[in-house]
Amino acid sequence: MSWMAKLYETYESGMRLDLPESEQPMPISHTLQNAHIKITIDGGGNIKRAETLEKTQVVLPATEKSAGRSSGEAPHPLADKIQYIARDYPKYGGKKPGYFEGYLKKLDGWCRSTHSHSKAQAVKKYVEKGTVVQDLVKNKILVLDEGGNLLCPTTDNLKEDFDNNNIDRPKIFGVINKDDKTKRYDQGNALVCWSVEEKQGDPISDTWKDHELQTAWINYEAANKDHTGLCYITGKETSLAVNHPAKLRHTGDKAKLVSSNDMSGYTFRGRFTDSKNSMEKQGAQSVGISFDVTQKAHNALRWLISRQGFRNGDQAIVAWAVSGNEIPQPMEDTWDLLGEELQEISAPLPTEKNQINHTVDLGQSFAVALGKYMAGYQAKLKATDNIIIMGLDSATPGRMAVTYYQEFFPEEYIERISQWHNDFAWYQRHKIEKDVGKKNPGSRTVWPVCAPSPRSIWEAVYGSTVSDSLKKNTAERILPCIVEARPFPRDLVDKAVQRASNRSSYKSDEQWLWEKNLGIACALYRGFSKRNSKPGKEYIMGLEQDNTSRDYLYGRLLAIAERLEDISLYVAGESRSTTAARLMQRFADRPSSTWRNIELALQPYIQRLKNNRAGFLHNIQVLLDDVMNKFSEGDFVNDKPLSGEFLLAYHNQRLELRNKDKSTETNENDELLTEGDKE
Repeated sequence: MSWMAKLYETYESGMRLDLPESEQPMPISHTLQNAHIKITIDGGGNIKRAETLEKTQVVLPATEKSAGRSSGEAPHPLADKIQYIARDYPKYGGKKPGYFEGYLKKLDGWCRSTHSHSKAQAVKKYVEKGTVVQDLVKNKILVLDEGGNLLCPTTDNLKEDFDNNNIDRPKIFGVINKDDKTKRYDQGNALVCWSVEEKQGDPISDTWKDHELQTAWINYEAANKDHTGLCYITGKETSLAVNHPAKLRHTGDKAKLVSSNDMSGYTFRGRFTDSKNSMEKQGAQSVGISFDVTQKAHNALRWLISRQGFRNGDQAIVAWAVSGNEIPQPMEDTWDLLGEELQEISAPLPTEKNQINHTVDLGQSFAVALGKYMAGYQAKLKATDNIIIMGLDSATPGRMAVTYYQEFFPEEYIERISQWHNDFAWYQRHKIEKDVGKKNPGSRTVWPVCAPSPRSIWEAVYGSTVSDSLKKNTAERILPCIVEARPFPRDLVDKAVQRASNRSSYKSDEQWLWEKNLGIACALYRGFSKRNSKPGKEYIMGLEQDNTSRDYLYGRLLAIAERLEDISLYVAGESRSTTAARLMQRFADRPSSTWRNIELALQPYIQRLKNNRAGFLHNIQVLLDDVMNKFSEGDFVNDKPLSGEFLLAYHNQRLELRNKDKSTETNENDELLTEGDKE
């Protein structure tokens, strides 16, 4: 269980970081919950007011058992649901069992101990009065039906009783969840947290923000551990954990990484002699983990996932340095890492003044910028620091598994991440929002050199409606390519190339999406070629004028034909897709025979340009002849399907033509945006 040992170390390091209170790891012996009601009392246990809370998460004291409860009685010692804290819950027709006696016993034990706290004692005085539901009804927090019982409506009931009569719904039904079994909103599920105003102007009246109260509960919980044994993580004789925390990915997450049930199902049949009593007193024979270690390790993992984890449904992937220092995340694209720095090495649209010679390789500039950025991370890390990458997923609601785990030294990790971003770098379409917050915010499109993120990759390969299982599978396949420099899966590259080639499948208002997927397909093919062939094929980040490959030349031809027709349509004031765009998929499958159709379709546009753009036509025809002359004998008439290399040439030639100096093509009024530039 090296992952747990590393998480335990991470927790200790995280507590030493100078972080705002809201960003610190959660204290042990506590759990994170969504609170629905806040009751404010004074130091004598008298209610002052109550209110409904919306989207409020609180850290509340919890026992080892209550922190991982999924069913049955397991009270939290301070804040809990109505069915636990309200003695009068059954009196008002509560639909669930009332667990007040168990709750009061737990709270009373804490209040009678040497680790008691005045706020906990005030809560005890109040709940002993047995008027929680009564008080909440008076304060119009809870709602009763005509029979004087707690209202337990369905969604249809709420519409019929409130919406259809133009009556505002009670706020409580907007914050609690519908019961999975009964399909009703049970007010007994509302979780109550406490605010104790012991004196006028008490700066920390909310109990979940009081560090002294948290420490008092931690000390009480530690003092009441009754069984010890060998901790497999620390190697010491110490108090062992019986139950391990849940709620790792979110507050409703019931899946556990460490769990067993040897009393039914026979998880370890024939190997151990555990009984229910022995497990409660001594822990399981299969594994022994101290309470302190498991609490801190799970809290560290919860903290890391919420702070820097990659979430994909139930799947979570997180990378971190045990020292707590920041590291580049493997599931982010280069744009997320470098941001505005990449704008210096991007291909701007022709409406901007700072035109770039697209025949120049921008890869070197990108590599230098990336190297400086990564060096900044490495300077903060010691050579002996550990960097961990961990993947989690759950097949069932109650069990979670570690699906990926690797440890790296900083130098190795930074090198692998840098290699991914360099190998799979290509021009990617990004929008930059301008004047955000103003009345008429704008945006502009840039084509920075960067590697795509896994999320962008699966959307380019499978589309935006891809299933969760396919997303998870794709993320698991891409992750080793990023952090272990493995070859990229060929089927993902072929699928991305196929979808980018099928331009006609994108609607007229989705051409921006095709532009985006085209850049991703080019990035994948470039990285695949470099890693999967021996020796690796290196494509520069610019138009390769001397590349005489059949597929590369055909890609250039397609871009030239498209540009010629684009200008002609613009001159005539027409707005429709070009022949090259409509036949792109067919061209990828049968380039030689399809080119004849494209070439014949260009003749009317050539005649139009002779009268309106003679200079542009001359230059484009010279370029067309130059590319045609580069074909080797027999290559041009070869009609076999094109590889993804044609997309690299097409994309580069297309950007080069659109960014070419206007003085050699058209006058200043001939600015042209293709459909792909509009969103």
